[in-house]
Amino acid sequence: MDDYEQMRLLPWVSDMGKPCYLVGDPDGVVATFADRVEEHQLAAAQAVLAEAHAVLDEPAAGALALRLALKKVVASLADVLRIVESRWKELR
Repeated sequence: MDDYEQMRLLPWVSDMGKPCYLVGDPDGVVATFADRVEEHQLAAAQAVLAEAHAVLDEPAAGALALRLALKKVVASLADVLRIVESRWKELR
């Protein structure tokens, strides 16, 4: 397997907005930090999903509440999809 196939997509981007990758020790400090960031992102996504359900279950919720809930869901979904993309490469 070459280095490209062993690269791990990290859960953050560079200052220029470009994806960051880890090449090297999959159990090192950077990988461990990335694991913690991903765990935090997944926990946050669960909380956002619960909040979105609460907004949707509230008949009196207005357009602003729905819009804010949707913005949070979209941001969390982007994080989760990035984690899936990173992990999918590991599973193949």
